[in-house]
Amino acid sequence: MNIATHPTLPFYQVTGRECDLFETAYANGLPLLLKGPTGCGKTRFVEHMAAKLGKPLYTVACHDDLSAADLIGRYLLKGGETIWVDGPLTRAVREGGICYLDEVVEARKDVTVVLHPLTDTRRTLMIDRTGEELTAPKDFMLVASYNPGYQNVLKRLKPSTRQRFLSISFDFPTPDVEITVVSRESGLDAGRVAPLVRLAGHIRNLSGMDLEEGVSTRLLIYAATLMAGGMGVDAALEAAVIEPLSDEPDVQQSLRDLVSTIYG
Repeated sequence: MNIATHPTLPFYQVTGRECDLFETAYANGLPLLLKGPTGCGKTRFVEHMAAKLGKPLYTVACHDDLSAADLIGRYLLKGGETIWVDGPLTRAVREGGICYLDEVVEARKDVTVVLHPLTDTRRTLMIDRTGEELTAPKDFMLVASYNPGYQNVLKRLKPSTRQRFLSISFDFPTPDVEITVVSRESGLDAGRVAPLVRLAGHIRNLSGMDLEEGVSTRLLIYAATLMAGGMGVDAALEAAVIEPLSDEPDVQQSLRDLVSTIYG
């Protein structure tokens, strides 16, 4: 869990009306769901908007073992005394902050039971262990994200949960925008970033290759950062693109062949 307040706005390249929708949702106390592939800018967008609105941001990276108690809080022993410690969701509700649940479908099913009363007109959080029922202030906002393309039958966001949120679909930016983003974030000049973005486009459009996902903008920034630091193209792409995308030797070799085509 990461708590962030930003004195300046984190860089985010606006691609549509997503900022307007976020601000309208916030102003009206509506929960927001961000849908899109890994590494396309969802988390950075939330950080940017929290800073823009001047609100504390509680980010929770959801995983298989994340339970409702992890979000709400629990009793802990401190100095020989048992005290109640709020979880990130409870702190966001008490303070009127933004709670961002990244990859919410990864969390255990009891998490959605806790979220439902916060995503309708009740806007309440029940803390069974202390007997409290908190009513979220106007400043509180719940934001969640997930990747619809990386789902299986056992891990889907139920319609009963999905339909409680406003939704925004994210995707990888257009080549011109992606060049701007990668260049700014890595410090590598745009001329050298352009082939990286072209390579990413080819990888994302590949069919028949055993890749769960295409290369993310995040990985392009990693590769460009290595290159800006003096690492050669082949070594940078091996570490930041080829190895992260697949463990299969045949797939890795196909990616290397594609790199040779782009940089040959």
